Amino acid sequence: MSPQESKQREQSRTDAPRGGVVWALVITSVAGFMAALDNLVVTTALPSIRKDLGGALDDLEWTVSAYTLTFAVLLMFGAALGDRFGRRRLFLAGITVFTGASAAAAMAPGIDSLIAARAVQGVGAAVMMPLTLTLLTAAVPAAKRGMAFGIWGAVNGLAVASGPLIGGSLTEHISWHWIFWLNVPLGLALLPLARLRLTESHGTGAPLDVIGTLLASGGLFGIVYGLVRGPADGWTSSYVLTGLVAGGALLVVFVVHGVRAKNPMLPMRLFRSRAFAGINAASLLMFLGMFGSIFLLSQYMQGVLGYSPTEAGLRMLPWTGMPMLVAPIAGILSDRIGGRPVVATGLFLQAVGLGYMATVVTADASYAIQLPGLIISGVGMALFFAPAANLVMSSVRPSEQGIASGANNALREVGGALGIAVMGSIFAAQGGYETGQTFVDGLRPALVVGSAVVALAGVAALLIPAARRAAPAKDSAEPAPVLETTAH
Repeated sequence: MSPQESKQREQSRTDAPRGGVVWALVITSVAGFMAALDNLVVTTALPSIRKDLGGALDDLEWTVSAYTLTFAVLLMFGAALGDRFGRRRLFLAGITVFTGASAAAAMAPGIDSLIAARAVQGVGAAVMMPLTLTLLTAAVPAAKRGMAFGIWGAVNGLAVASGPLIGGSLTEHISWHWIFWLNVPLGLALLPLARLRLTESHGTGAPLDVIGTLLASGGLFGIVYGLVRGPADGWTSSYVLTGLVAGGALLVVFVVHGVRAKNPMLPMRLFRSRAFAGINAASLLMFLGMFGSIFLLSQYMQGVLGYSPTEAGLRMLPWTGMPMLVAPIAGILSDRIGGRPVVATGLFLQAVGLGYMATVVTADASYAIQLPGLIISGVGMALFFAPAANLVMSSVRPSEQGIASGANNALREVGGALGIAVMGSIFAAQGGYETGQTFVDGLRPALVVGSAVVALAGVAALLIPAARRAAPAKDSAEPAPVLETTAH
């Protein structure tokens, strides 16, 4: 055996997952669930939080947006830290910060300390979330990743969509504190499992791009701050305009930096790949339409139709629970026919579902007439999550998967904030909270816009190159090449 072959076999043994695919899937899925859940889990608990801790309306809004802001602006930095210093090591650090901040939020004596704890939660999630995909990718053979990403996507999709249900149920039946205490035992259980069952991996080992990190973080902070505060402060507010303009300018400089720098945090050459550019555009637009719709429909079911938070969440299950049933199947389909047709089909189905909902919502709509739209939207969302993850990770080289995961997750978060802001503004311009009818008057045009945006995401997905199966690897110890083409 040659020295080169011996080195490759040794590397193969070093890279082999000590705990196997199942452990990697369980650990990364639970961690992703916690990070994704906290996006919307607080929304239905806000009245109880205000009753216990006091605070003005703006303070309550910050209990939601503090997490969204830090999560969005630090995602790519978290991925870069993992690539540089070790993905498992930083994954453990992210879990530790997130778990500690969750306990601090549960014990917060006042609204200001709760907001601070939520911001620190976002920091931990920003480190933890993008590394779930890179660690899972390292543990699963290329030919099996579709099914693994299907399960990962099902769990994460369920977390995003069921946040209001879980938050409402815990608040209604126990206490709002438990929406944060829930994370603590999960985090404490994950720490030893991740240390023992996951294998360490690194990216390129390039120096950290401090300038790029500051530009991206500052730019995303300005944009997300403007989007979050726009509906409350007014789009012509000096703070909102400053955030949007300054954030946009910093992101333009970030793009120029990504083109010219030697080791940029996000190399702009990645966007020469139609696969990478297409799936990221589709992800941003999908989350814009989906987040905005869930935000308004959950309020519609409670404020107009009179359901309790738990009752509203249960009636949303045909939409929110569908990923658990369909996403694993979507992952298997993506292995066989490629991710593009599965993702595009899912996006167009969700657009149809939202369009249907826009036509049937009334101040006294029966649940039966809403059910077809909820089911169609749920199937569409489930078909998106797993193949989308596979497309992102297979559109770049393995050494750049951490960068790709961080960028995709950041764009999803920005898309979610944009969806709530844009659809909330449409709702406020056309309707309001005065009566059930005024709420419906604002909800309908917002859902139409949401449907159109998700349909546009489907068009973006169709721009992704068709799948092409690569030749089998010569040595079974070496990872098989990815299935998606990368068009440069």
